[in-house]
Amino acid sequence: MPGKLADCQERDPALSELFIVEGDSAGGSAKQGRARKNQAILPLRGKILNVEKARFDKMLSSQEIRLLITALGAGVGKDDKDLSKLRYHTIILMCDADVDGAHIRTLLLTFFYRHYQEIIDAGHLFIAQPPLYRVKRGRAQQYLKDEPALEDYLIELGAGDLTLRGQGAPALSGTPLKQFVKKAMVLERVLDIFERKGRNRHVLTALARQPTMGAGALATEDHLREIITAAEAYLRAAAPETLPVSFSFEEDREHACVRLVASTRANGTAQRSVIDRELCLTPEFEELRRLARDLAAAGEPPFLLGESDAGEPVHNLPATVARIMAQARKGLEIQRYKGLGEMNPTQLWETTMSPESRTLLQVKIEDGYEADEIFSTLMGDEVEPRRKFIEANALNVRNLDI
Repeated sequence: MPGKLADCQERDPALSELFIVEGDSAGGSAKQGRARKNQAILPLRGKILNVEKARFDKMLSSQEIRLLITALGAGVGKDDKDLSKLRYHTIILMCDADVDGAHIRTLLLTFFYRHYQEIIDAGHLFIAQPPLYRVKRGRAQQYLKDEPALEDYLIELGAGDLTLRGQGAPALSGTPLKQFVKKAMVLERVLDIFERKGRNRHVLTALARQPTMGAGALATEDHLREIITAAEAYLRAAAPETLPVSFSFEEDREHACVRLVASTRANGTAQRSVIDRELCLTPEFEELRRLARDLAAAGEPPFLLGESDAGEPVHNLPATVARIMAQARKGLEIQRYKGLGEMNPTQLWETTMSPESRTLLQVKIEDGYEADEIFSTLMGDEVEPRRKFIEANALNVRNLDI
């Protein structure tokens, strides 16, 4: 057996588990915290070879890949592979809960998909769900899987006793307020995408709130002028620091319509935000419009937020979210695990390894053709298809490392 492998006592593969662990540090904690009777631990160092790009002989020359193949015990390659010799029928990928961990997990999934698809088809491959956060309030503590889980926890805590009052709309509290805050946070992430592409987030929000704003609104300047008037009123109330904004029109001959151009200045730097037909037809802009309209139902800023009937004024959505998050964090200790190795053996067992408390995701292939395309796109040599895939799925992820 490979030197790094801490094998289990059980010899029946149906009762044996193999944890493939990211890093020696986490491997050490896992070895101490495991159930030695039926849980084996194989630590792998760093990011393993991307087998999508490697020839078979190069793959076999990789030390980490050889360790993994030896631990599985079933050989590799069409002439030497014998799945009846597989030593574990529960194989668990246990990587850090951050972006690097996701990359390593993808490399491992690529390896299993390309060389051990039979293991996946037999239902033997799983993904562990270690927590990314531990939150502690007084003596009570709770583990949270990822950023969305932390957000939900903080929203529940921060918005619980508060009421939000917008101009000309019913007050929000309880579940409606929590849903409002969640949508506001998603809106900010969508705006981050546009801001990275050089567009002003406040101008886009002001325009997207208008019910008739879309590709059809670019047909005539007259229609756009009505939208601009309403958008300017919103900016005066919610983002006065954006003013002045100069709106102008450009002809779009290709689509027989106009482009709307918003010129602003931030920290002395001029910014030119172009709103054209192509932008209005993107999934991101459609999502922005939907969220902005839903949030507009809470009324116009400034808002009043507090436990009392009066509350304190907040001038826009980001300030509202920030106030609620600050309320939630009072008296709260939040620990973010940089890696599995930061957890002691007992914590790792309780959160990630114990059959009584852990959560495992079973790896399944529902569409072989689509799976093949995804692995080729994400892990292959071609950069352009990967870029397009990432852009097309940008709304489906929270943290993206490009």
